[in-house]
Amino acid sequence: MEPTGYNLLHDPSRNKGTAFTKEEREKYKLNGLLPEAVETIKTQLLRVNEQVDRFNIPINKYVYLLQLLDNNETLFFRTIMDNPVKYMPIIYTPTVGDACIQFGHIFRRPRGMYLSINDKGKIATILRNWPVKDVRFTVVTDGERILGLGDLGMSGMGIPIGKLCLYTACAGVPPQLTLPVVLDAGTNNEDLLNDPLYTGLKIKRVRGKEYEEFIDEFVYAINEVFPGICIQWEDFAGTNAIKILDKYRDKVCCFNDDIQGTAGVIDSGLLTACKLSGVPLEEHRFLFLGAGAAAVGIADLMVKVLMEHGVSKEKAYASFWLFDRKGMVSRKRNDLEDHKKPFANNDLEITDFLEAIKTVKPTAIAGLSTIKSAFTKEMIELMSELNERPIIFPCSNPTSHSECTAEEAYTWSKGKAIFASGSPFPPVKINDKIVYPSQGNNVYIFPAMGLAVLATKAKRVTDEMFIAALYSLSNQVSKTNLEMGLIFPPVQEIRQVAARMAADIAKYIFDSGLAGVKRPENIELFIKDMMYKPEYN
Repeated sequence: MEPTGYNLLHDPSRNKGTAFTKEEREKYKLNGLLPEAVETIKTQLLRVNEQVDRFNIPINKYVYLLQLLDNNETLFFRTIMDNPVKYMPIIYTPTVGDACIQFGHIFRRPRGMYLSINDKGKIATILRNWPVKDVRFTVVTDGERILGLGDLGMSGMGIPIGKLCLYTACAGVPPQLTLPVVLDAGTNNEDLLNDPLYTGLKIKRVRGKEYEEFIDEFVYAINEVFPGICIQWEDFAGTNAIKILDKYRDKVCCFNDDIQGTAGVIDSGLLTACKLSGVPLEEHRFLFLGAGAAAVGIADLMVKVLMEHGVSKEKAYASFWLFDRKGMVSRKRNDLEDHKKPFANNDLEITDFLEAIKTVKPTAIAGLSTIKSAFTKEMIELMSELNERPIIFPCSNPTSHSECTAEEAYTWSKGKAIFASGSPFPPVKINDKIVYPSQGNNVYIFPAMGLAVLATKAKRVTDEMFIAALYSLSNQVSKTNLEMGLIFPPVQEIRQVAARMAADIAKYIFDSGLAGVKRPENIELFIKDMMYKPEYN
């Protein structure tokens, strides 16, 4: 039975607010519950924009927009889609980092599902409490490594909420098919443990067998309750992220955005930057500050891309140098975790990153360290001496953890740098020219991947699907974009970019026999017909 009256106005998926027509107000018993004027969604958008602009602090804008989502889902997504440049930094990076830090303090209405390690043995039963029975996507975190902010425990729920909003806003995945989940196994963050407003388990993180059993039960339960589900693993600590992905990637439909999504977007940016540099891809030398799951994921995927270009596996691995907290990843080290060992392709004993640049003479440096200002003036100047067009990618986010700013990279390189960052930066004037910094945000990849999986009912998500995505993204960078300094398409075009990318991924899925539906005659139209449109019915 459809809700009516006051209940209808509090159903975010059906509420139109002042846009209910006179006939609908009569039919659904809304007379007297709304002001007299019947407004269009465009008029409502004017009001939303005006109200958002009254807030000066980004976190207050975030809270307002989440309240709008709780009140009127259609209007919320129309707001984001109409102006992604303005609103994506509010509902996701960098503001979402602050939202996670303050999660218990700004908490108003629960969204998604909160599964505690104390729920072991009954997770499937609890998942059945979710009111929607056909969920296709879940973004799930245990909150241990949120962005560059570290262990935020249950407060990491802001990430699944934000990412699933982008599934819809950027790629048109219907919102009712999405479910944010946090797996609460405790936290080692003392500030949270001592915070009376922290809403998660106030225990130290559970490790070992008990934790692994918790993850196992969750994977089994969510696939039992929602048989068509695709799991996006998000912001797990490096070792756990790699172990979980390796364990389940061939068993269920899942992927890790920090490993594969980051790899897809950064490798796409590197591919485009290599073209812009004038140096062939196979001649580049990549030095990464950071050797965690994201860095290894980027390098591993690019190794496969290089091999597609005819480079031998050995030479492809030799194109990468990784540098972690203890220094260069090399054969001289006896403390390397398994995921780093394929990149121990040298005998260097270097503990200073500047010295690493001097020795390796890279064409590109990428920061995945979460260390603010790790790329110094001396480093950027040295890169500019070594290369006509040095590639500088400070990938860490939020902005407060970026290895350098766009202004620093362009100024210190005297405008020579090919730049992309993990967080947004404003335009920079250099040499009497305005340059627009690129943001290598995963939003260019994961929503389109979700749309392709939804449309094709793909049985698995593979690295090759991310390679299809990164080529699609790189191919959508126009000559005009490049002249502006962009190595990714403009954010305002994100919906068109996602539609084309989803079609390109879908073509690979059909070609490789991974689809669960029959191949359509026109894949592009097939994809676009799937996309949610924020319009009142």
